[in-house]
Amino acid sequence: MRIAVLLTASLLVAGCSGSTGGQAKQTQLTPITPSRSATSSSASPSATPTTSAVPAPAAGAPIAEAIKWIEAGPPIDAAQYHIALRGSVTTELGDDIAFTTPAGTTCMTDANHGSPGLACLVELTDPPPRPPDVYGQWKGGWVDFDGAGVQVGSAHGDPGRFTYGQGRELPYDTSLSFADYRCRTDADALVCVNYAKQSAVRLSADGVDAYACARQVTPPPGIGIQYVC
Repeated sequence: MRIAVLLTASLLVAGCSGSTGGQAKQTQLTPITPSRSATSSSASPSATPTTSAVPAPAAGAPIAEAIKWIEAGPPIDAAQYHIALRGSVTTELGDDIAFTTPAGTTCMTDANHGSPGLACLVELTDPPPRPPDVYGQWKGGWVDFDGAGVQVGSAHGDPGRFTYGQGRELPYDTSLSFADYRCRTDADALVCVNYAKQSAVRLSADGVDAYACARQVTPPPGIGIQYVC
């Protein structure tokens, strides 16, 4: 299956107060911007990434093939992905993870606020139509993947977890493991697996493809398209 979506809304800048415990907290630092050459090994960011020799599995490939491709990427140290960056502000995310792909897809978890799934803002080309009953800002490129299903396009009154900005770049040919997930990117696509549910999703400029999640259902209000795994 192939769904193509357009990210039509930009992130809103929002101020957040510091907090304690596992919650996110912000500190003013020298400006840090994720670069196209950030983080390349399990030790620390160093070399400029190159395109993957073996591209991500195409839409419709068996999920076993997707998992095999993800696991072929050497693991990168997840410790450097527990922060989000916005201008001169770095926010510590506690146990949550944030990363950005070289193609511009931004992903973040938000378990500290009761959302255990992975959310990504994807720069795609053909969004699902805005439902007539939507309230709030429509974000056609917002993709939620919790392992049990995939939602494409949703309404948000504020940027939610993305208030804090975006994570460091995940280089080509490395894989990032966190919670039940493992993700890998090539020049065009990000592929993530949820081991607990044995499901995976492929995000690229051409669309959103969910391996082993072929059944489309009527989405709840405020959601563009929904699939269950």
